[in-house]
Amino acid sequence: MADLLVNIDVDDLEAAVRFYTEAVGLSPGRRLGPDVAELRGASSPLYLIRRAAGTPPFAGAAPAREYRRHWTPVHLDFVVADLPAAIRRAEAAGAAREGEVREFEWGRYLVMADPFGNGFCLLQFSGRGYAEIATSEG
Repeated sequence: MADLLVNIDVDDLEAAVRFYTEAVGLSPGRRLGPDVAELRGASSPLYLIRRAAGTPPFAGAAPAREYRRHWTPVHLDFVVADLPAAIRRAEAAGAAREGEVREFEWGRYLVMADPFGNGFCLLQFSGRGYAEIATSEG
């Protein structure tokens, strides 16, 4: 099994550390030089990487980095025990609500955005969580 490390580019490292510690309760870990901060407390460590707006994300990239809200097919889900409390905490830290809470057989969630343009969800399981809808064990 491969380990999973989560990396998020941000333009303001200290603001990002504050946001993710206040919004979702992660804890500061190691500093890997002046531009990388590790956060702990989730099932995988999260690394915040300071990258200037306007810089290319890879050699030859046409679009440059920008830190306004953007869509990507990959996002983070933070599993919480109390969704309304988690929403209040995230909004107080600077998150933006995107839509309304959605309810499913397995639980409920809300799509939000961090101050750096990245989408994330706060997700609260109910009953047996995803096992409520699973059709097979992989």
